[in-house]
Amino acid sequence: MPRSGLLSPRNFVRKFVPAVASGAHRPSWLPGAGASRVRRDSPSLGRIGSLEVRLARSAKEIRKAQQLRYHVFYEEMSAIANAEALASRRDVDAYDAICDHLLVLDHEAVERNAPFGRKKPRIVGTYRLLRQEVAERSGGFYTAGEYDIQPLVEAHPGQRFLELGRSCVLKPYRTKRTVELLWHGIWSYVLMHRIDVMVGCASIAGTDPDRLGSQLSFLHHHARAPEEWRVRAVDSRYVEMNRMEKAEINERQALRELPPLIKGYLRLGAYIGDGAVVDHQFGTTDVLIVMPVSALNSRYVNHYGADAGRYGS
Repeated sequence: MPRSGLLSPRNFVRKFVPAVASGAHRPSWLPGAGASRVRRDSPSLGRIGSLEVRLARSAKEIRKAQQLRYHVFYEEMSAIANAEALASRRDVDAYDAICDHLLVLDHEAVERNAPFGRKKPRIVGTYRLLRQEVAERSGGFYTAGEYDIQPLVEAHPGQRFLELGRSCVLKPYRTKRTVELLWHGIWSYVLMHRIDVMVGCASIAGTDPDRLGSQLSFLHHHARAPEEWRVRAVDSRYVEMNRMEKAEINERQALRELPPLIKGYLRLGAYIGDGAVVDHQFGTTDVLIVMPVSALNSRYVNHYGADAGRYGS
């Protein structure tokens, strides 16, 4: 895809420190929980019927997104909640305070935050977005706790990176239009901030790499990042993905077993990092997604529009 208008080179080397481990003490460089990033003037980034995508406009909306994450990760899936999460029924970590929070809202499924409060549209999907310049000021990317991304960033000093994470959608809304709106919102955000590269961890349910051998091997053989975009899992957490010879893999079955999110990333043209990481708290095995904007599948760029105008409201 042509990248005219997307590049804004800055000639310096970015440095990142490892991210905060889940459940760790909040570091001094992060603001308190009440200082979460909100965009009170955030415009709508797209709409399909009653569903709208935009950034969070209040701390209350971020708390609602955290409640949605808790429901999906801890109640529906197999994440292990600590005492704080159990008490608050929210999935919260230190990075929430510095990230932008992308939301899908259903204006027909309204709810009240308080018995006599105003009715608000229900938050049914969310993504967490961390831009490079914010990470630089605040101690680094969350992903750095699993993958050694510093060499990748240093190798592309004129490129703007965006970390994607904590994605989830309420079960009744796991439909094509909800996913389309989330991606429309991300594409709008990429254009708005002149992003060049998207990175982030994607999860496969389960913590036994041998049981996931066909999926991990499929990704290793068919989607491994080329050398210039390759990122290795940190040595202490590295899990070999090449667990089967290419000829031994039932490719159709492996592709069918992959989570929809990872398949969606692959369709967009994403690369997969070197090595997987087992996340015992969330009950998953993670792989790294690397998506240079220049390598995105032109079919999908054309679908959403070079100006993100397809679902403009």
